[in-house]
Amino acid sequence: MLEAMLSRAKAAQAALGRSATAERDRALRAMAAAVRAATDDILAANREDLARPEAQALSASLRRRLELSAAKLADLADGLEAVAALPDPLGRGSGLRTLPNGLRLEQVRVPLGVIGLIYESRPGVTVEASGLAVKSGNALILRGGREALGSNAALVRVLRGALADAGFDPDVLQLVPDPDRRWATALMHLEGLDLLIPRGGAELIRTVAREATVPVIETGVGNCHLYVDRAADLDMALAILRDGKVGNPAVCNALETLLVHREVAPAFLPRAYERLSADGVRFHGDAAARALVPAMEPATEADWAQEYLDLELAVAVVDSLDQALAHIARYGTRHSEAIVTNDYAAGMRFHQEVDAAVVYWNASTRFTDGFQFGLGAEVGISTQKLHARGPMGLEALTTVKTLAWGAGQTRDLR
Repeated sequence: MLEAMLSRAKAAQAALGRSATAERDRALRAMAAAVRAATDDILAANREDLARPEAQALSASLRRRLELSAAKLADLADGLEAVAALPDPLGRGSGLRTLPNGLRLEQVRVPLGVIGLIYESRPGVTVEASGLAVKSGNALILRGGREALGSNAALVRVLRGALADAGFDPDVLQLVPDPDRRWATALMHLEGLDLLIPRGGAELIRTVAREATVPVIETGVGNCHLYVDRAADLDMALAILRDGKVGNPAVCNALETLLVHREVAPAFLPRAYERLSADGVRFHGDAAARALVPAMEPATEADWAQEYLDLELAVAVVDSLDQALAHIARYGTRHSEAIVTNDYAAGMRFHQEVDAAVVYWNASTRFTDGFQFGLGAEVGISTQKLHARGPMGLEALTTVKTLAWGAGQTRDLR
């Protein structure tokens, strides 16, 4: 089945990749209009997904990731139009350079080809990834989770219809119809697939990175830290902490660990505990944190490496910026890390020494997002260093081709 899907995707992508910018933008606007027109049908499919046992077993925060609403669909449609309004990455050149032998060279951006996406729970990803794929001239094979099968099927049906109406082969977008795990495994070994992106929990991403024999970009595992320095504005720190933990705890850019300098911990931790406890947050503290707030649960070694994706927070008191940096280096996942400080030297050290895709100084980690970064949407947030890093927008879904112009030059034989 996947080999047949790949064959159709390659044929569809070839035409898409050669199409004009205006044609792809028109298709994106048609996709946006189709999502708006089919809102009732999509929401009906989503309600059926939410009623299934797989969804009932999810935590409250993960159910929120699965749930769609008319407002969410409107935002997704707006996102498709925002992508249409972005500059076309295809054909963008580096500028001509001429070698001493007269050969002229230029690198230009071209599509990657056919991209596979394995993802969980979030049907909105179906729309965001599809929009970016179409704009960047790529075909997309989607394998969503069992819990969102009906929602994804409804969305892909709508998007494919819009592509066909716009004159494109709808096989640019294809959904694996069977949620059995064997098809995810098969996608990891689908020879000829140009790129595979896993988007979901830590176990999914580790499995794909370990098992795949096709090119992979690791995304999304976010054990994100906030370090409150001794020179922090504590009001600012509390606002950033609350935004990072409470705003949407089930996303990869949410905060999972709070590190507080020992000098400000007595003033900050009781206040933070009182405020975030009212939001339903459970605290797991080390001995120093629990000495200040005895109601915290004891933190275990596992808590420091935990991506909770829920209203839980690990808390440690540190003696110095050095200790905070060492903790982040040991337990962080190179996603998003933040410091709150008014000390210029401390902020600069944090920016320079923390190894992560995005490093914040006096701002929330929740901004690590393609739409927030002006990319229109994202297909994932890369936590690796090759090809793409951070929110992956249009340019991350392209590669380069070198064009060469000559006048009969030869290298070895004259």
